[in-house]
Amino acid sequence: MNLASDYAQRVYAGVLGKVIGVYLGRPIEAWPHERILREIGEVWRYCNERLKVPLVVTDDDISGTFTFVRALQDHGASRTLTAEQIGKTWLNYLIEKKTVLWWGGLGNSTEHTAYLRLKRGIPAPRSGSIELNTKLVAEQIGAQIFVDGWAMVCPGDPEQAAYFAREAASVSHDGEAIYGAQMIAAMEAQAFITRDLPSLYDAAIRLIPQESTIYRMVQELRDLRTRQDDWRGAFRWLRAHYGYDKFGGNCHIVPNHGVIHIGLLWGDDSFQKSLMVACTCGWDVDCNAANVGCLMGIKNGLIGIDAGEDFRSAVADRLFLPTADGGASVTDAVRQADWLVNMGRVLAGEAPLAHKQGARFHFEMPGSVQGFTMQALGDPIQTARVENVLGHSRLGSRCLAIHCQPLAAGHSLRVLTATFIVPEMLGANDYGMLACPTLYSGQTVRAVVGADASNRLPARCQLLLEHYDAEDGLQAIAGEMVEIRPDASAILLWKIPDTKGMPITRIGLEVTGPAGAPGTLYLDSLDWNGEPDLSLAPPEHGQYAAWRKSWIEAADRLDWGPATPRIVQNEGRGLAIYGSRDWHDYQVRATLTPHMLTAAGLAIRVQGLLRYYAIILRSEAAQLIKVWDDQEIVLCESPFKLEMTQAYDISLQARGSCLQGSIDGSLKLEARDPEGSFEGGGIALICDEGRCGIGAITIRPLQATS
Repeated sequence: MNLASDYAQRVYAGVLGKVIGVYLGRPIEAWPHERILREIGEVWRYCNERLKVPLVVTDDDISGTFTFVRALQDHGASRTLTAEQIGKTWLNYLIEKKTVLWWGGLGNSTEHTAYLRLKRGIPAPRSGSIELNTKLVAEQIGAQIFVDGWAMVCPGDPEQAAYFAREAASVSHDGEAIYGAQMIAAMEAQAFITRDLPSLYDAAIRLIPQESTIYRMVQELRDLRTRQDDWRGAFRWLRAHYGYDKFGGNCHIVPNHGVIHIGLLWGDDSFQKSLMVACTCGWDVDCNAANVGCLMGIKNGLIGIDAGEDFRSAVADRLFLPTADGGASVTDAVRQADWLVNMGRVLAGEAPLAHKQGARFHFEMPGSVQGFTMQALGDPIQTARVENVLGHSRLGSRCLAIHCQPLAAGHSLRVLTATFIVPEMLGANDYGMLACPTLYSGQTVRAVVGADASNRLPARCQLLLEHYDAEDGLQAIAGEMVEIRPDASAILLWKIPDTKGMPITRIGLEVTGPAGAPGTLYLDSLDWNGEPDLSLAPPEHGQYAAWRKSWIEAADRLDWGPATPRIVQNEGRGLAIYGSRDWHDYQVRATLTPHMLTAAGLAIRVQGLLRYYAIILRSEAAQLIKVWDDQEIVLCESPFKLEMTQAYDISLQARGSCLQGSIDGSLKLEARDPEGSFEGGGIALICDEGRCGIGAITIRPLQATS
């Protein structure tokens, strides 16, 4: 298949439409129609400030959508990906009762019910079947919520999108829920090649059973649109014929699927009106608006999103994906779109794209700012702002313009983006805000910065980061100051200094200049690479909530008190995960003290709960293992006697496909993974059924350990 030249932009518009729909509807989720009209009115703009709630939040609609589609990456980018493989992806990334899902319990939350089936060894699709879970539980809304990513990797191919949607939906759902998911996925896939709404319906409706309730309701709504011009009348009809009183459970798919089509059919081909209708109808507001926003984003592109109310500036591309892969939790719409586009290209037999040599912040999507916002130090500068502009780029077509005029003497501007949980979200707990930092001491940041030709005087700028201290305050560290003359550019390189293990929360530029000097700088790209070089220990004094939150707690208890840090697991395996997938060849070393447990260990290149290498200490043997989904493969082992309350100095390193581990510097284990399964990932402390004390932890690049 030949992909259209605007494929990447359309995917970005789809991702934006998805998150805008969530942020628009989330504050009034589950509100009835009458309450929305009474307290908000027609929902044409964000209402979070009015309701005194944050705008950019963690949400299952977003995190599930962009997490479950990773099954394609983890299982070989196959067009015949199965429900069973997607179910394994659930078990790898989801931390029970902490991430992504509404953990409402067996028989109450459809997704939690399916997760418990998977956890107990029942593979998908049986895990989500009506036979096992009953029709009521299996036909709730979740399959539709998480479907958009599958469509965006199948541009112009509704059949393939519907196949992926069926396999993904059947992990947790069955019956009408699957048909609704297939309908949305097929319409979104077709939207890449046609803007004609009737054509989207025709392409999708043929892929679901004619005897299904979803099929009948959609066709009736299409017919109603020829006779009814008012969306309010359409919603009254929907409530009378397919309302919540006709379907049981917490949030059934059929009524909410109907709201999506009212938004589309009565939205007058407008992104803004379609979202307004979907939100104002009520019920599962954020879910329905998210699907509508994604489809309309794909269909009408960025121009459609930008045609009315400014939905983009406040969002600034920001989104969160809290999972067991903590280094990917803090992200943005461009990075998620890049991933989907490259997966779509692989499925289409085309080479992946790497904007500006693969820079994570490249600004190539029109209007994108990738989370960068401006802070003024000193008197407020009313005209200072950032915006995405065409040109001024060494390697691409666009960049981030930093308009910093006028800049008074002694004043400066900071233009920063998040690399970890920002202070205002430290206490957030909805849908589990778990994250590791994305940037660490020892890594090297590279930025390309230029100055506008019309600048009257040189501008001075430097790379700058903010990190937490023991009291959860922010401290700034800056790199070397560079002077950039008008119509010139510079490459800024900075090896991140030691932050004493405290998490880095933002990275970007600080700009200063002579008094009154107007000017514009251009951030062309910003990226970092290399392995970390750091020591980890909880601060001896202070709040250190941020430090504790920089670990992914995939265990029953993780205590970081300075007296007795420990990991506790009641059943099975517990993990304390730290780091990012862009760590490759490095060594981790930790002191672990088993108190009462069946096994303790240290993992490297961790890519979730069920994908990593590890050195494991058992009662009679020490082993190097590879954990691959439901398999634990012993790469090598040696006799070993595990003693309770004895402190063990454990090290493990990975170089390419070769692993080397040691215990107390004497017992050594070496192995090679011939498949080279895990190229990168963070670390994890391991405790199997019991309690293990935690001592000093160091992570070093291999060249620093040789």
